[in-house]
Amino acid sequence: RLRASGLMPAVVYGPGSEPEAVAVNPKEVAKILHSTSGHNTIFNLGVNGGNTPVMVVDWQYDPIKGSLLHVDLKRIDLTKRLTVKVPVLTQGEPKGVKIQGGIHEIVTREVEVECLPDDIPEQFTVDVSNLSIGESIRAGDIPLSGSVKLRSLPDTVISHVVSLRAEETTAAATGVEAAAPAGEPEV
Repeated sequence: RLRASGLMPAVVYGPGSEPEAVAVNPKEVAKILHSTSGHNTIFNLGVNGGNTPVMVVDWQYDPIKGSLLHVDLKRIDLTKRLTVKVPVLTQGEPKGVKIQGGIHEIVTREVEVECLPDDIPEQFTVDVSNLSIGESIRAGDIPLSGSVKLRSLPDTVISHVVSLRAEETTAAATGVEAAAPAGEPEV
């Protein structure tokens, strides 16, 4: 009945009080999830006549229709640090690709940071234009500001440039091996 009336079930939990079931507008939650800050957006939810700052922690989509079915909302204390995952975007074309003919691979697309709720970055952007073959950008290389501290391992590779030569050597070796048994009859 709740979904038929245009609302969706949700649960609010976290410090301050017991978990409680609420009904929210799925269109408003979808706008928040598709905003630039995404699920790291902190917004006020009207619960029991008062406004509570919350953030979306988990959500479920209908596998066929693609509409939101349920969300979990966490109460946020604006004075305490929290741990969130922030997307990492790469900018530029590495010189290892342009000049040396390598391949640019993005290994990790988000890092985990700890910060105050007001300091949550929308995203991190790293410049990869100076990367040569064999070089990489790691999580520890990302510039952090304000109260933001890195929680991911600093050695986590964000992006690197690799050589094509290893693949060509492997392809040539497998081509030679594949040619040898071709002369034998198939059993």
